Amino acid sequence: MSFGDEHDGQTRTRLPETGTTTRPPARSGRSLFAVVGVVILLVAAIALANRGDGTPESGTRGAGPDAQAGSAAPTSATGVRPVTGKNGTIPTGFAHDEQGAQSAAANYAVALGSVDMFASASRGEIIHAVYAPDVAAAQQGELDKVYSDKGFLSRIGLNDDGSAPTGQTFISRVLPAGSKVENYSGDRATVAVWYSSLFGLAGDGSKSPVTEAWYTSTYELRWVGGEWKVTGFSQKDGPVPVGRDQTASTAEEMADAVGTFGGFTYAR
Repeated sequence: MSFGDEHDGQTRTRLPETGTTTRPPARSGRSLFAVVGVVILLVAAIALANRGDGTPESGTRGAGPDAQAGSAAPTSATGVRPVTGKNGTIPTGFAHDEQGAQSAAANYAVALGSVDMFASASRGEIIHAVYAPDVAAAQQGELDKVYSDKGFLSRIGLNDDGSAPTGQTFISRVLPAGSKVENYSGDRATVAVWYSSLFGLAGDGSKSPVTEAWYTSTYELRWVGGEWKVTGFSQKDGPVPVGRDQTASTAEEMADAVGTFGGFTYAR
């Protein structure tokens, strides 16, 4: 699922293509997000609710107990206990610090890349929960145009109302692998989220099989009304790991997996 790239206040939205790949082509739009190979604008939110003693490590940004001074953050999970509040299906109450900004960005990526962005009612809830108030209204109008475009919906195999054809299961999930703070200054933060995405239709006769892609999305966040809110966004491909020699699952197996493995509700 891919977001848009911002240039001079404009966001270029990249949408999924038809055919054997769901990597989205470039498309212009005013400051909007759209989901990638999964569209996004990236709830069945995901990732892990960290366990531990609830005390963040000191001295290093996002580092775990095995981190050394000056070294890169380890691959082990880091963080304090998760927040308990929710705005609809999206966690709220992120701390007013660097880790809170990372948690907000990761969870917002999940929500914006979900199947719920394709339904009018839930899309509006997500937009107003994720974006800063002075940005949300404009985003609502732009994203409604994107997700109600019958040509776009047809190209990715969906019905005019954004639903999946009978007998098929629509899959759109963002799976954060990690995050890092690019810049932090009290009430503003720039956070990069590295993630994989699943996007496509599982089921007999699907012309858009579920595929995996890797992206890094960078969010501009502002502390507004006691919450981190999105004010800007950019996205790029990768880093992409080397694929293993595994046989792709059947459409039936993929549909069953999505129906039985629920997404996580808290990232980081």
